[in-house]
Amino acid sequence: MLNFSLILLSYLMGSISSAIVVARVMHLPDPRTQGSGNPGATNMLRVGGKQAAAITLAGDLLKGLIPVIIARLLQAQMDTLLLVALAAFLGHLYPVFFAFKGGKGVATAAGVLIGLHPLVAAASIATWLIVFKMRGISSLAALSATAITPVYIWLFTQSSIFVAFGLILAALVFWRHRSNIQKLLQGTET
Repeated sequence: MLNFSLILLSYLMGSISSAIVVARVMHLPDPRTQGSGNPGATNMLRVGGKQAAAITLAGDLLKGLIPVIIARLLQAQMDTLLLVALAAFLGHLYPVFFAFKGGKGVATAAGVLIGLHPLVAAASIATWLIVFKMRGISSLAALSATAITPVYIWLFTQSSIFVAFGLILAALVFWRHRSNIQKLLQGTET
């Protein structure tokens, strides 16, 4: 029962849209109606500037990290930790509070990875930073970091269940970035 409660609470925490909350508190336009229409940190940078984007990024990261930390403190087994992490991530992508229309999941994925394995998270974040510095395209950096994350998981843990989690995470991030991938292939992504 405890495991189910942890997973459900993680999904509900993930369902809190940091971008929408930040927009309301800062009296900014709803990010779902502006810019790319995505309720995430990159679009909040367009809609509300650096401060709104930074707060959104922190909120999205924390809603992935906090449930995993709580599960760790309750000494949850690895399979439960991964389900808690996945639930928080899915909450961000498909939030019950916002008609199941959420963000693309990159910051929340980083949060769950920090909670699950800080070295994997550090390697993934470093990949994002390197690709972004080289190309200046956030979506390309996110896709590159996400694609290599299962490799980092394997290198640091050799855990097949954790690698499977990384592959699911990557598949969902790629799915949510479908339009960005199309623009990258067409050379029109900004």
